[in-house]
Amino acid sequence: MPIGIGADHDALADSLARFAARTTPVEQTRLQIAELGRGERPAHWDQLVGMGIPSLHIAEEFDGAGAGLLELAVALEQSGHGLIPGPLLPTVTASAVIQAHGTDAARKALLPRFAAGAIGACALEPGTVTLEGDGDEVIASGATVPILGAVGADILVLAGQCGATPVWFVLPADAAGIDRTPAEGVDLTRDIGRIHLSEARIPADHILDALPEEVASLATVLQCAEAVGIARWAQETSLAYAKIREQFGRPIGSFQAIKHKCAQLFIRLEVMTSSVWDAAMAADSDDPQQLALAVARTATVCRREAVDVVLDSLTLLGGIGNTWEHDIHLYWRRAASLLALGGAQDEWARRAGELALTTERRAALGIEDRPEFRAGVAATIAAAAALDPLSARVLLADRGLVAPHYPAPYGLGADTAGQLVIAEEFDRAGMVQPTTVIGEWALPSILQYGTGDQMERLVAPTLRGEIVWCQLFSEPGAGSDLASLTTFATKVDGGWRIDGRKVWNSKAHEAHWGICLARTDRDVPKHRGISFFLVDMSAPGVEVRPLREANGDSMFNEVTLDGVFVPDADLVGTPGEGWKVARTTLANERVAMGTAPVAGGHRFDPVEVVRALDPAARSAALPALGRITSGTGALDALAHRSILKRLSGLNPGVEASALKAASARHITDAAAQVFEWFGPEAAVGSLGPEVVGGGRAAKAYLSTPSLLIGGGTLEIQLNVIAEQILGLPREPR
Repeated sequence: MPIGIGADHDALADSLARFAARTTPVEQTRLQIAELGRGERPAHWDQLVGMGIPSLHIAEEFDGAGAGLLELAVALEQSGHGLIPGPLLPTVTASAVIQAHGTDAARKALLPRFAAGAIGACALEPGTVTLEGDGDEVIASGATVPILGAVGADILVLAGQCGATPVWFVLPADAAGIDRTPAEGVDLTRDIGRIHLSEARIPADHILDALPEEVASLATVLQCAEAVGIARWAQETSLAYAKIREQFGRPIGSFQAIKHKCAQLFIRLEVMTSSVWDAAMAADSDDPQQLALAVARTATVCRREAVDVVLDSLTLLGGIGNTWEHDIHLYWRRAASLLALGGAQDEWARRAGELALTTERRAALGIEDRPEFRAGVAATIAAAAALDPLSARVLLADRGLVAPHYPAPYGLGADTAGQLVIAEEFDRAGMVQPTTVIGEWALPSILQYGTGDQMERLVAPTLRGEIVWCQLFSEPGAGSDLASLTTFATKVDGGWRIDGRKVWNSKAHEAHWGICLARTDRDVPKHRGISFFLVDMSAPGVEVRPLREANGDSMFNEVTLDGVFVPDADLVGTPGEGWKVARTTLANERVAMGTAPVAGGHRFDPVEVVRALDPAARSAALPALGRITSGTGALDALAHRSILKRLSGLNPGVEASALKAASARHITDAAAQVFEWFGPEAAVGSLGPEVVGGGRAAKAYLSTPSLLIGGGTLEIQLNVIAEQILGLPREPR
């Protein structure tokens, strides 16, 4: 999904998409490569100006639209997607820097010119330019680094060195002492060049009050927005090709290797998009620290990744993708140019790591205020906090706060906004909101398909913590392919006799009840012959055998069902309806904030681990910390976008699927990095319930397979994304 959320953003992106298709098709851009490289003003520029695109972010008092950086990011994403040629990106970068850091005189003089169609360019570092003088005028001499859009610009935002301090300033391109030298750009769709300054005179009111990181932050948000659009076009193009290109008599998209690659490209793109969205939101927040953190994370997550997504898409196209005739190389060139211009990847990662030690990213979800509801929730939580844990759990359950999304009398029927208010109040009180664990899967099925008796017996006690559930779905021969299960339920007088084996059943050793899928009809298609049962785990014939995992623990179990009698009263729904019941979620699902912790119960906060290192080791660890926390921030942003879509009444299914697939791999990588940071201490002491230090880091890492396997392996998730979201054909049987 694109950066924007909501109808206004969709309309903006759609208008630019139609503009690109009508006015700047790529075949026309190819014919203008020489003119574009010379910085000639494109014929379509006045139309873009008339649409208000270059002045979207400029304040209304300076003749702009007064929108934010988020809206500008939406426009630039679409500009990248349509490969709109010319100076849009360098122009809006220059005007954004002047608006944010210019003097009042500079803003009044220059921003209306941008709104009227002036073209700009912005240097991101000083090059060899030096500044001398003070007071009313400063003298600049030297050469800049290559600057995107410098050849055709009317207004130049440049940088020079004043002693040890970088200083940004503005000059008209036709000022005395300026000479522009065009260069052959990697990006063939716009110009690039160097500026040579020979005692150019800069008025004092054209000196900007900007730090290097502030200029870099604005430029990076905009560059990454365009890069995401480029990557999106490449991903969509290769996906479309995989659907129609045939090999061995069938579309290549039906081969699992291609299918998985397409799904991975989609997931990577969703993560990048969410990170850029988060940075654009931070740019509009007027909080410099939040912006610095969000931008460093976005640069770490997106800049190299965008180029790699385009390259991987190119290879999906095969030989045709590596020809001059195919458009993808023009997109690849633009993405690579942005990577070269935007600063070293390792430095951005180091910066993200440094900021992670001092700053925490705050999500701004824009929840509507419900003061009376909030006050009531806060009072209940405060009352629970004064009780012992068991009594507190009962109070919270009886007041509907354990599962507030459930309907009354078990919950509050809370919508997304209401659940977020409740989550905020638990957080404010320093309490963890209770969960029913496997009950999160069991109770919705009972509430939707169960009888009144089943609800009365099981729902409230589960919410109070009196009943623990396990899930009896997977089998030794039917893991992710649940519909192939062989556990059979035979109808007997008053109920059913169940025989079979279940495996990978977490909590089964302490569960009171299990939700069980068993086949009740072998003569119908496999999905239709399954029924959904509630199994009393203390019933005769139920045998639970703990499975010891690689980490030494026994969280999972194998359960043998040998002639277990299940009364008719414990069948949920009707016979043969089990597959539908098992896939049930309440219409108003529980809202999950953020991503899963590192290695479950053996959680480590990577930031705290790095803080505890000695200074030399801490400095060496900062880039890796930056990469981990940047990935976590992107996944958090993906989760927050899903929540915002629900708040807006939209379907967040795409984000949810990408989040599930991306989180397990990220958490595994984070656990491996924490393990490495502990060094030799992580090689000892990983067994037992009370491991500490390096041993706990080892146990966290050794616990990660359950993340990669549980709930369906990553490979199965990729198949689901490829077939159900991307529309790739199933592999023929």
